Amino acid sequence: MLEELGGSFHLKYSLLALMLLELIYMGEKQVPSRQPANQMRDANERIVEQFFGKLEQQFPIEDSTQRLELIEPRDFARQLNIHVNHLNRAIKETTGKTTTELIAERIVTEAKSLLKHTRWNIAEISYCLGFEESAHFNNFFKKQTQFTPTTFRSL
Repeated sequence: MLEELGGSFHLKYSLLALMLLELIYMGEKQVPSRQPANQMRDANERIVEQFFGKLEQQFPIEDSTQRLELIEPRDFARQLNIHVNHLNRAIKETTGKTTTELIAERIVTEAKSLLKHTRWNIAEISYCLGFEESAHFNNFFKKQTQFTPTTFRSL
């Protein structure tokens, strides 16, 4: 490159610029790309966004005959056409919570709303929220809130 600088032809600066660009290009090829990590994060964010979209589509429950269809992570994974492990990993990396935790939080939020704003009995609410037995709903609700559904309703 130094030899070219000493020359007297009229395109020497253009040639030097091209040589410098070639050196930069060769150097960048040696540095690992950060793009796949960004693409992975973007893919995870899209998965999480789609998950929340599917979760929220089920709410609010407006009729006592309406029933949640997507209750478990595998149900959501099937709807999103991805493996359940991939869904779980994407959600955990993006939100810091597990898929099951997020589903449970949303079900509890809806349960609280139904308990406070409807006159439906506990069995109807548990059915709407996807529980086969009222006892399972009672245990789930108490584990999440420290209150039984009946106690929460009376607060």
